[in-house]
Amino acid sequence: MPLEIVTVPCLSDNYAYLVHGPDGVALIDAPEAGPIIEALEARGWSLGVIMITHHHHDHVGGVAELREKYGCPVMGPKAEVDKLPKLDMALDPGFSGGTGDGLCEVIAVPGHTLGHIAFYYPRGGAVFTADSLMALGCGRIFEGTPQMMWDSLEKLASLPPETVVYSGHEYTTANAAFALTIEPENQALISRKREIDAARAEGRPTAQVPLSVELETNPFLRATTDSVKRAVGLPGGTDAEVFAEVRARKDRF
Repeated sequence: MPLEIVTVPCLSDNYAYLVHGPDGVALIDAPEAGPIIEALEARGWSLGVIMITHHHHDHVGGVAELREKYGCPVMGPKAEVDKLPKLDMALDPGFSGGTGDGLCEVIAVPGHTLGHIAFYYPRGGAVFTADSLMALGCGRIFEGTPQMMWDSLEKLASLPPETVVYSGHEYTTANAAFALTIEPENQALISRKREIDAARAEGRPTAQVPLSVELETNPFLRATTDSVKRAVGLPGGTDAEVFAEVRARKDRF
């Protein structure tokens, strides 16, 4: 049974995701309850489990109401258990569960927060990255270090290129504008910016994209390339050094 993934806009620019697979319906992050309940009821679905990527309030604000309504267990990173709503299962990196296309693996992606995790469905071809890898960007480094975030991005970049990345915020328009300051001649990026502008004009989300497209256009993932190294004045720099400079420039952007 292939996964059916529903993107649920929440708050001002957050996304939650409903993943309907052979084991039922999982929710990736819970920014607020109302839109998630509406999406479930519109499809006649019940919620089987809530899966949290990290402790920030805009990813957990709806947990209590959803748990009360559906009586479902809540899972999240063991490393952040003291900062999260009560967990029924604390997840360590490397844990996996589910059947068929619903098989899910927990990947450690620290940097934005120290315990941030991603949920990877290898057979379903999807990875839910929240505020680690984001469409045309990456999360701010609030608790970790640039090296830590770079290691996390390298891990995600090594997934099969056809994997669809589902990130946690609709930041793509601003991220595209910044990316063009780094690689203004990148034709794939120029084309993607046009597609993003058209999609947003129609109110369509743009934070869900194949990894292959990210590898061609995301300046943070492209810290390995000569073009980005030259653009930030570090032609001989290590990938991690170049990433740190790109991140610093984005923070000033």
